[in-house]
Order: sequence, then structure tokens, then C-alpha cells
Amino acid sequence: MKKSKIKILLVDDEPDILEILSFNLSNEGYKIFTAENGKEALDVAVKQLPDLIILDVMMPIMDGVETCERLRMDKRFKDTLIMFLSARGEDYSQVAAFESGADDYVTKPIKPRILNSKVKAMLRRFVNQEANIVIGDLLINAEEYTVFKDDKEISLPRKEFELLYLLASKPGKVFKRIKIMEAVWGSDVIVGDRTIDVHIRKLREKIGNDFLKTVKGVGYKFVIEKE
Repeated sequence: MKKSKIKILLVDDEPDILEILSFNLSNEGYKIFTAENGKEALDVAVKQLPDLIILDVMMPIMDGVETCERLRMDKRFKDTLIMFLSARGEDYSQVAAFESGADDYVTKPIKPRILNSKVKAMLRRFVNQEANIVIGDLLINAEEYTVFKDDKEISLPRKEFELLYLLASKPGKVFKRIKIMEAVWGSDVIVGDRTIDVHIRKLREKIGNDFLKTVKGVGYKFVIEKE
């Protein structure tokens, strides 16, 4: 995953927590920005336009709920992912967070590996303005025709990229061969099954065997976990 592509803003008034979260999420390949209160978070968000914002609830100057409300009032952050990470587990705190526009609410303490998984799950469902698809350790960018796995760029010819993007756009969905042909090569171009098979084989060599599954007699699908 390319570090500069997915940007996360961490907001917490405890420096130790910011340091731990920054370290762990940076290791996952994300570009990390931090703020220690809501007011500072708004300033950083406007400058950096993060894809995901992780907020604490209780903070000085401006708490997390008000911060979330103000972000949602700004059209630039209407669709930005916002997660609350707080030691407050009361129902009313969670209700207030969701009513302010949060996408998720996670209580502290949480193991870094579990938080990383939750972040990946949120981003996996999110196609951002740069047409990024994030699945596991893969980042696929349709505008730049780039693919990154484990922070390393994978070079793909155009048709291999388009085939990968098509399958990854709907993980678990079985794409029939005829639909793949129409989507990738177009209805005016005649290609045989062997052409698709060759492209799938090349993709497996480059991104690994676990992502692409053959459904005999039907087509192919993109899988997130081993079956």
C-alpha cells in the first residue's frame, strides 16, 4: 500500500495514545496526521483532507461530538469516514456520536491489531474521490492505474489492471466470462476464454494466488479470505 494514498487523521488529547496509534497505523502503510483537540483537528482536516478521521470523545477546547458535527456541516467532509475511539462506553455517548454523523464507535482499550482490522474493514467498503479500492494489503487506484501490495508497487498492463479492478470492485461476486469480456475488452472485440485465463494467470503471479478464485464453468471472483 502506498503510504501517501490513504490519509488518516488521529485526534486525541493524550500524546501517548497518539504516539501508539500513529506508530501502528503508519506500519500499515497509511499517511498519519494528528491533532490534540477538536479545533486543531478541524484545521488539520481542511489542510490535509483525510480519508478517515479517528476521534476521541472527551477533549479540551472542542470535544469529539461537536468536532464531528462541524465536519459533517462542511461539504468537503460529508462522505469522509469518521470513527470514534473513546474510553466512554455509555449508550448515550455512542448515541450522541452516531447522531453527530459518526460511521463507527470503538471503545478503549483496544488491541492495535484489532483496530487495524477495523480500519481496514472501513476503508475496504470505501471508494474515495481518487477511485481507490482498498482490500487487505492491496490498494488499487483507477485514476492513476496503479496497484500497491504491502507498500510495493506492482506494474500491470492496462487490461490486467482493468480485469483486477473489475473483480475487486465487488469482492465475492462471481463474474461470468461474458461479462468480463464486455467490461474489459468491450462488446466489439472478440476474445476467447483463453485470453481471460492468461490474464488471470498473470495477475495471480503478481498479486498472489489467494485473491482470485476460479468458479468452474462460470467465471472468476475476487476473494478477501482464503476459502
